[in-house]
Amino acid sequence: MKKLAPVILFVYNRLEETQLTVKSLQKNFLSKESDLYIFLDGPKNNLDAKKIESVKKYIKQIEGFKNVTIFESKFNKGLAQSVIDGVSKIMDSYNKVIVLEDDLVVSKNFLNFMNESLFFYENNRKIFSISGYTLDLPYLHNYAEDYYLGYRASSWGWGTWKHHWDNIDWDIKDYSKFKYNILSQIRFSRGGSDMPGMLRKQMSGKIDSWAIRWCYNQYKKDLLTVFPSVSKLNSIGFGDNATNTKSITKFQTKIDKSNKKEFLFSNKIKLEKKILKQFSSKFSILERLKNKLR
Repeated sequence: MKKLAPVILFVYNRLEETQLTVKSLQKNFLSKESDLYIFLDGPKNNLDAKKIESVKKYIKQIEGFKNVTIFESKFNKGLAQSVIDGVSKIMDSYNKVIVLEDDLVVSKNFLNFMNESLFFYENNRKIFSISGYTLDLPYLHNYAEDYYLGYRASSWGWGTWKHHWDNIDWDIKDYSKFKYNILSQIRFSRGGSDMPGMLRKQMSGKIDSWAIRWCYNQYKKDLLTVFPSVSKLNSIGFGDNATNTKSITKFQTKIDKSNKKEFLFSNKIKLEKKILKQFSSKFSILERLKNKLR
């Protein structure tokens, strides 16, 4: 296998979730050959500072990887700025990365799938990112392929290349035109009807999300994301301490337990209409109302 992509892990004040994430990553077939970079954000308050100390103590004794490098922030950046700054820093030395947050349990073959797809699609400029996660979609239950293509990047266990990351407009300079263009908003909604609203909240300062800006840049360039047909990770971050999710059930999925190490991909751009429809329906108004009631 060619040179593996570095793994970037963003952590904050959740010790138990961080431990579960790292332990699952240590079990990966390629963990000992992978460089791990950990970014620890600074505290918002004194209570967070105490929790962060326990996380700091834990990450300083992590083993099982080729190299482990830790970056600590002296002040609180927040998740969005931490991700933008951290990924940009590592991209200065690498042309591709794999990114995780501190609430994701991965399968043993997560790094295999991510690295193989990053290698395969490196020169295919139609592919924007790789996702290690997939929603539990009925059409995938008997799906023969190892992957499928979608319009919406995932922020859970993802990978991309320097040539895409370095060209992201994080300020969304054309938003004043986009917000009055109904056709553009409809097209942006191909990955879910929640996306224009999320971008509107981002631009008005109601939320702080790097991911919706990432997805908007993908839409602007009409690019695609590669998803596994069987998820290579699951989230354990549905709780009161979660940054962007609380008691949401629509994202729960079945994780790959096959231990498969090799995957087949194709440069042929093939979009499965049934998958796209089931994917976007997970973000429909009805589905969002159901989760609010839960």
